[in-house]
Amino acid sequence: MTTVILRTITRLVLPLGFVVSFAFFLQGHNLPGGGFIAGVLTASVVALAYLAYGLDIVENDVFGREVETAVEHVQHGVVRDYQTLYATGLAVAVAAGLAAITYGFLTDTTIPFMTQTFRYATVPLFGHIELASAVVFDLGVYAVVVGALLTIISVVGAE
Repeated sequence: MTTVILRTITRLVLPLGFVVSFAFFLQGHNLPGGGFIAGVLTASVVALAYLAYGLDIVENDVFGREVETAVEHVQHGVVRDYQTLYATGLAVAVAAGLAAITYGFLTDTTIPFMTQTFRYATVPLFGHIELASAVVFDLGVYAVVVGALLTIISVVGAE
């Protein structure tokens, strides 16, 4: 059973945690941060929501699935979605690493695995921003970390 204080704090911390996670994700290829720390922070925020509201709230209210027990949650529910997120993230991270090699084969040069490049773009309200290919790899790492941690948290939480 949770308290009103925990639920109220969770409502305040949840959006703030996602915003900070997004900021960590975006600064990762230039400063400390990136896909790993952003994924850990996202999983921590979702774990806080699980503590405050329970696993079944995610199934019933967020995904719109009717779930009666925690066993159904583990067997048929959101855990499968987290595992799919993990697998997709792993595929994106590997593809980002192989993209440099593929580009090297197309241009008849030798480019090592995980080589990155960047371009600058002008965005209204932000000015000049750097678009780095490392962001794709960070996105894959983010998905792997979020998928793996939420799978573990969901399975252990349902026990």
